[in-house]
Amino acid sequence: MKKAIAIAMFLASVLSSAEAIAEDTSAKLFDNFDGADFSAAGGLYYKNNAEQRSGQVEFQKDVTLDGGGALKLTVRPGCGINREDCSERAEIWEKPQLRVPYDQAVWYGFAVKFADPIPRDDHRYLIAQWKREIDPGAPGDFSPFLALRLRKGKLFATVEANHFAPVSLQPKGTPAQCGEGQTPVWLRPETNQMRALVATDGNWEGEDGGLFNACTDKITVIDRGNKLPSPDSGWIDFAIMTKPGPDGTGHIEIFANNKWVVTIKGYIGHNDPPLGDNQYFKFGPYRAASSTEWTLYYDDFRRSPDCADVLRDQAACALVR
Repeated sequence: MKKAIAIAMFLASVLSSAEAIAEDTSAKLFDNFDGADFSAAGGLYYKNNAEQRSGQVEFQKDVTLDGGGALKLTVRPGCGINREDCSERAEIWEKPQLRVPYDQAVWYGFAVKFADPIPRDDHRYLIAQWKREIDPGAPGDFSPFLALRLRKGKLFATVEANHFAPVSLQPKGTPAQCGEGQTPVWLRPETNQMRALVATDGNWEGEDGGLFNACTDKITVIDRGNKLPSPDSGWIDFAIMTKPGPDGTGHIEIFANNKWVVTIKGYIGHNDPPLGDNQYFKFGPYRAASSTEWTLYYDDFRRSPDCADVLRDQAACALVR
């Protein structure tokens, strides 16, 4: 009897510890994808739902960052060509119990490599996105507060916020002409949202930004002197700090291949009533319906409240304020 009680107490202690770890949203997470499944230390999973039926996940060792293993994520046609109301995804999610509160800063790192052929059409493509939780059944469709996107084979980043009246506005399809302290945005007042163009690769041209035809002073982008790498440049290692702030206290840092790209501050994210308490990250190919196969490779995922655990250039961490 005493032995049974002792075992029961031991199991209760183990379960309690496991629950504490699971609920530690400041936990450091890491997965180098060297095994045959997601690492317990990474806190990641493939969400198997209707939107992801066009996706495929493969743990492989042919294309890797460091010779170990890497994820191969592929989407195939599954919606019917040009269906904007249908998406094809193969996204990897953080486990819900490990999500970080919306008002806290957290660093994310991951490496990505574009497989050939790289899509070069004028279409909706995302490779990573950060969102706010939304309560089940709540109305509305809220875009990611930060997203890494592809358009015409060019890489760019956007930040989303609640809608504000613009400082200036150009005709539809005409790129905004913004002054100092202003940022180009695409206004969507019908959904109380606006999307800011915050970073581009070196191949980006003025006409590529025609969607962003207004200027806002609610989001400020500090150019750190480096562009995003081009999708055909090989492995791209991102280190990104996210701290949403729909009240104007938002702060995002983007590094790519150890180079500081931009700092974004101001009104970042949404504060509408149906939204939840946490932010969450997901990565992998996401697009509207298409007729071709699209593949991305991912490696070396890490997440931490500490810059030094994510950014490979340790000296740069001291510069972030």
